[in-house]
Amino acid sequence: MLDSSLDLLAHGFAGPGIGWRLAYFLAATQVTVIAVTLYLHRSQTHRAVEFHPVLAHAFRFWIWLTTAMVTREWVAIHRKHHAYSDTARDPHSPHVFGVDKLLLQGAELYIDARADERLLLKYGRGVPDDWIERHVYTPHCNWGPTLLAFVNLALFGVGGMAIWALQMIWIPFWGAGVVNGIGHWRGYRNFETADRSANLVRWGVWVGGEELHNNHHAFPASAKFSVHRFEFDLGWFLIRVLDKLRMADVRCAVGANGEAASANAHARRPRVATLAPRVEVMTDFYNKVMLPVVRDHDGSGDRQSLSGPLRRALADGGRWLAAGERERLETWIDSRPVVRLLCEFRAQLAVLMDRRLRVTSEEFSQWRHAAKASNIGLLRDFAISLQSDATPDVDRTSAAAGRPGATHIPLTAG
Repeated sequence: MLDSSLDLLAHGFAGPGIGWRLAYFLAATQVTVIAVTLYLHRSQTHRAVEFHPVLAHAFRFWIWLTTAMVTREWVAIHRKHHAYSDTARDPHSPHVFGVDKLLLQGAELYIDARADERLLLKYGRGVPDDWIERHVYTPHCNWGPTLLAFVNLALFGVGGMAIWALQMIWIPFWGAGVVNGIGHWRGYRNFETADRSANLVRWGVWVGGEELHNNHHAFPASAKFSVHRFEFDLGWFLIRVLDKLRMADVRCAVGANGEAASANAHARRPRVATLAPRVEVMTDFYNKVMLPVVRDHDGSGDRQSLSGPLRRALADGGRWLAAGERERLETWIDSRPVVRLLCEFRAQLAVLMDRRLRVTSEEFSQWRHAAKASNIGLLRDFAISLQSDATPDVDRTSAAAGRPGATHIPLTAG
């Protein structure tokens, strides 16, 4: 009897097999990742997709069981992150707190942010407020992980507590640390958003599609994070499956290479997400003006070709560079008059786009006239493509037509 009890305590009901433990751990953590990205992020925070009530509550229960996160708190913190991304008011920017802090102490930043009742009141609206949320999930959020600890102990014995500990740090590390930390520090960018968001990889599988972070910041209202055919978003794949099963209703999704994303075979179609005017214009300026000119310099035998990170920094004027890197970039630019002129035009355009609703037709026309009068053909073509001088108040399709999320860009007041 004693031997049986000790064996049960050591190995649990599942026995000592490492295969079962690993399978359980990977399955459980991936379900948690999927619940966070689909329910907390895409559904509750951005309202891009709605799930069947039974499935929505299953997500909510699993998040309570495996993370102790409260829906209202998570939603409020993430909405504020979008409102003040990579500024001093961002609850978890690596450019404010340091990327090491995000990786190693992301949970502490979450705890600090949720203590701000004003943040919860302002950004935490529209989330579930039923009996179980008010009496169990919110006031007793720690009951879930406690229950999970007993489940792990029963299944795997004392070794189950090691699995439990890894489960507890899974979302803080991958969500806060990798996605919100490294995802605002390193990676490739498809769109020139005002923040430092970046796509970590082209295949958003391990963290449910959250790896495509720059795409998400460019299209925050979209349930789909991939925008190019070479990108894959696991979360969107699962949403499409659930949609066909009538368990999900997609409200908004970015098209693939300019094509509207249909919701399912029953002809329900979501609203197509579009780029914010500033993001679209500044992305086009970098891709269609700045980058080709810099490549021409590199291809013309320029002995001081620009490194990848510094080349990318031309898109935002080196805003995020360290002092030494910014000095190297400025030195490189100063020795190339054409690039210097483009940087000046880019900076002026960025100011106009940041103040877009307060910019008069005359102010923008002055920029366009100066750009067209330059001796840089690509800059002149870009200025002409934005809007006609003859009808300054008429929106015209931007030069980005055919690119995912192309929209009309009003560049004048009102």
